[in-house]
Amino acid sequence: MQVPLIRLQCGVNSYDWGKVGKDSAAATFAAATPSNDFSIQEEKPYAELWMGTHPSLPSKDLETQRTLLDLVQDNQALLSQEISQRYGNKLPFLFKVLSINKALSIQAHPNKKLAEQLHAKDPKNYPDDNHKPEMTIAITPFDGLCGFRPLKETAHFLATVPSLRKLVGEEQVKNFETIVKGKETSDKPEDIEANKKALRSAFTSLMNTDKDALASATESLLESAKSEGAAFAGEGGPSNGGKELADLVIRLNSQFPGDVGLFVFFFLNYVKLDMGEAMFLKADDIHAYLSGDIIECMASSDNVVRAGFTPKFKDVSTLTSMLTYSYSPPSEQKMSPTDYPYVTLNSTAYSSSSSSILYDPPIEEFSVVKTELNKNGAKAVFEPIQGPSVLLCTKGKGWLSVGLRRERCEEGWVFFIGATAELAVESEGEDQMVTFKAFCELKGKESVL
Repeated sequence: MQVPLIRLQCGVNSYDWGKVGKDSAAATFAAATPSNDFSIQEEKPYAELWMGTHPSLPSKDLETQRTLLDLVQDNQALLSQEISQRYGNKLPFLFKVLSINKALSIQAHPNKKLAEQLHAKDPKNYPDDNHKPEMTIAITPFDGLCGFRPLKETAHFLATVPSLRKLVGEEQVKNFETIVKGKETSDKPEDIEANKKALRSAFTSLMNTDKDALASATESLLESAKSEGAAFAGEGGPSNGGKELADLVIRLNSQFPGDVGLFVFFFLNYVKLDMGEAMFLKADDIHAYLSGDIIECMASSDNVVRAGFTPKFKDVSTLTSMLTYSYSPPSEQKMSPTDYPYVTLNSTAYSSSSSSILYDPPIEEFSVVKTELNKNGAKAVFEPIQGPSVLLCTKGKGWLSVGLRRERCEEGWVFFIGATAELAVESEGEDQMVTFKAFCELKGKESVL
């Protein structure tokens, strides 16, 4: 019988947008676990640490070197029978650390139905038939472009940034302005539908602009940005000021000169997250992460539909047709974590204000618990759940216990915890110990009873 506490060896991807060398949390966490195949190269970018059973980069049992996928397929009890049956004997989620030095592609992830269609038609570029809703939790300050802005802000930019207006096209802009004027925040279904249609039309026009027009518009945009972005601010503009947005345009152009993403930016929310803040992106939500280190959890899929800020395969027609064109301020995408109710803290943990908080998106594949133990000997005991967990330690050191098995745990170490296991996490030393535990539990109640 497989002991339901397994230390994992996890792989790290090197993509051009990753942080370099030891500046990358993904790399330093990966290097914390011994591997014959990996050592940090100081000039190399490291982008993503993958923790899970996805075949593109499967995690392994450190001791036996068997893949986690093999282990859970051999012993369905590790996932629970219900989760094994529903998710094809695979972990329902993929847990990651992303270390972002420059912009990721402007992208969205297809819903389940579209994922199946794209995979059947083009398995090279769409390797999975699953959807990919995802949650982001910042572990250093983070910024990104996420979701369509409130329509009043988009209309402001179309009116005050001539290069943007020219690329979208005068006819499209006037159509957009006519339809949304006075109805930007209407909650009437017919107004929302008309607004989305107008937004889709304007955005699609921008995304299909030709190279010569884009080059000329970029030159004009950079001139505006270098004048400290007066056109970006003013009444009707976003709450983050013109100077900040102008600096961002210059920064993004230095990474992807003349890219259409410099103009997509005016349609999307610019979002900042402080450490511990989180947001959730549904399937079909447009986004582009720009910088920072984050914990990311998603349904187990590697499907990405890209359309800017990338040298990779772009699929503009799929992206523009798949988006929901929902528009809202960034505050509506941010999540509000709550106290996790199915954990018991010992007196040392209580007296040192230790905590376990739950990030719980509106889907069944995953949730994440962040635990901070603030004093030597602080302990958190998690009730058994009817599903698997993957735990990452991002700071400090201590011990994990399941039954009679007790394992050392340090920064960067990753563990798999099988279904129905009671888990204890105990800190050691004066430094704070921080862990993130991703889990799936279909019943929604943390109990095996």
